[in-house]
Amino acid sequence: MSPEMRFLDTDDPDDVRAWFLAAATGFLQEPTITDEEVELRRARQDLRRARGVHDGGRCVATYRSFDQLLTVPGGAEVRANAVSAVTVSGTHRRRGLLTRMITADLAEARERGDVAATLVAAEYRIYGRFGFGQATTLTDQRVDVAQAGLDPRWAGPGEKDGGSLAFADGAEIRSVGPELHERFRRGRAGAIDRPGWWWERQTGVLRFGNAPWTEPFHVLYRDADGVVQGLATFGSQSRWEQHQPANVAEVRDLFATTPAGERALWYFLLSLDFVVTVTAPRRAADELLPDLLPNPRAAASSTTADFLWLRPLDVPRLLSARRYAAAGELVLQVRDPLGLAGGRFLLTASPEGASCVPTSTRGADLTLDTGALSSLYLGDASAARLAALGAVDEETPGAVDRADLLLRTGRRPWCQDIF
Repeated sequence: MSPEMRFLDTDDPDDVRAWFLAAATGFLQEPTITDEEVELRRARQDLRRARGVHDGGRCVATYRSFDQLLTVPGGAEVRANAVSAVTVSGTHRRRGLLTRMITADLAEARERGDVAATLVAAEYRIYGRFGFGQATTLTDQRVDVAQAGLDPRWAGPGEKDGGSLAFADGAEIRSVGPELHERFRRGRAGAIDRPGWWWERQTGVLRFGNAPWTEPFHVLYRDADGVVQGLATFGSQSRWEQHQPANVAEVRDLFATTPAGERALWYFLLSLDFVVTVTAPRRAADELLPDLLPNPRAAASSTTADFLWLRPLDVPRLLSARRYAAAGELVLQVRDPLGLAGGRFLLTASPEGASCVPTSTRGADLTLDTGALSSLYLGDASAARLAALGAVDEETPGAVDRADLLLRTGRRPWCQDIF
């Protein structure tokens, strides 16, 4: 009998337990889960679209999708099908179990009206064959504070912008954080919404797994009118070297809705007593940090990697949702390995808005697959570079340059949240 694929029975605690144990096994994590955590996950996580594959009464593969809002260039948002918790136990590899789960889920998402699917890929080589492509890039930053060259007399914001900084506790972060992040998200392409329980988990109220909780520090930036415009959350590794403090400040979260807020939060972290190193993972590919310093070399990017992956499900709606840097037309011949969103489409774009419709009368300017379109969509990739790599075929002379003129953005897209 072939393994059975089915949705998780969220009313059955034993089924939920088996699914999470299978997910932990697939990720080679400790395969344990307490009764309390089972109930917490049933109550707080959206498991309605979690599915698994069962063989002989044992869950051997897991997959989950849920609703997500993705900000696109221009500040609009699109409804996405976020994919997570994808595992196949080592005993059942190479049997097509992931293919069964993901093709069913993507077809359902398109039928439901989602315009795209998103995921964060643990392994790079898996998802391209299902039509996904890298849509954002991240960097991990590490700053040598002594080499940064900042004025040690910096006393905080206020002299130029009238702003202020203040420590906050978890309760205040849960109160002001969601609204602040929504304002930030609407202004940054690639950002995704954070569910309500995200803030509870990041402030220690909601805890999954056995990892010990260490209370972080939270700092809020307020502008001259007292409006919260930025947040930094960080931990500290206490170290002493040669009888001197040599702490490492580890940034967990830092975002701001204004440049003044972003600058103030970075300057604050780099002026903390005892701190000699600041580390900040999952930062934007065009992070401001290095060039905020008198000595940009003090900020080293230890990692540059792909992060958010995107997959079109409805090309006309997806391309119509964003704004474009210039006015122009482009006909795209889109190939889809799963046959969900392919076709030939006429994009009529402008800074004020856009339309995209299927066409059978216009010849293609560019031919590309859904993965390449995903890399171009949020503005992170260059059509000219993808053409040089063989991922985009230019059918009309000048179409590659026109695509870059239309699609590239002033700031690169950024997603900082794992899901």
